[in-house]
Amino acid sequence: MARAREADPEVGVERTDAAEYAAGMLAVLTSPSLFSEAKVVVVDGLDRAGEDLLADALGYVREPLPSAVVVLCHGGGQRGKALLDAVRAGAAPEIACDPISSDSDKLAFAAAELRRAGRRADGQALRALVDAVGSDLRELASACAQLAADTTGLLGVDVVERYYGGRVEASGFQVADAAVAGDAGRAVALLRHALATGLDPVPLVAALAARLRLLAKVGAVRGRGAEAARELGLAPWQVDRAVRELRGWTPEGLATAISAVARADAEVKGEGRDAQFAVERAVLTIAAAAGR
Repeated sequence: MARAREADPEVGVERTDAAEYAAGMLAVLTSPSLFSEAKVVVVDGLDRAGEDLLADALGYVREPLPSAVVVLCHGGGQRGKALLDAVRAGAAPEIACDPISSDSDKLAFAAAELRRAGRRADGQALRALVDAVGSDLRELASACAQLAADTTGLLGVDVVERYYGGRVEASGFQVADAAVAGDAGRAVALLRHALATGLDPVPLVAALAARLRLLAKVGAVRGRGAEAARELGLAPWQVDRAVRELRGWTPEGLATAISAVARADAEVKGEGRDAQFAVERAVLTIAAAAGR
């Protein structure tokens, strides 16, 4: 859209979501308006498209209007494959947007968004911002734009906390990471926040179990070389991370932690009276077992 506006500042921009699409809407959106001949139409969520949108878009690909540019955003999967094949056959530009999921990539993304707005943030501020809104890149980009518009100077952690201090993201895997690292305080804080914001105890226990299972798998083959680790079917970064973490664990400590999670798993699935208490006890037991 930025390029379109550079070419024509008066270009009309329309946006619609596949979930809200009705038959014939694409023809209306791409038609010249009273104020502008040129149009850019962005269709989000093509991977969720119904048959009406797929049929209309396929027809448009066959007979596009010279005054309109249609941007189709597809989130992956097989839905709409015939349409995508037709777009590619027409040699239309295709931009692959690889998902950003790693923590370091999110930090880099936030820093780039701020730079684009002519602003900078220190490392602690970026860390706090990603912790607060990092699960959704659109929300992270919006937060960067808001901070850039509402503040001045180098962004510090105090500014981020003033705007987003109550929104620390607390997924089950973040709880598990803190517990496995032996950081009981952070693990419990994240856990209580996760529970308070509606996260169910069952996936929390599943995340704890997954982290410990990974440690146990890598620990079992650690002395047998890289080939044995590859046979586990894990990504190299998962193996490397587990090897680093295992330096702080003993076999006895790992056994204690796994037993605690097994007990919590039974209790959150009906054998206990207080599922939240069961998860917190497991988290504390894991953190205490780390390095023991």
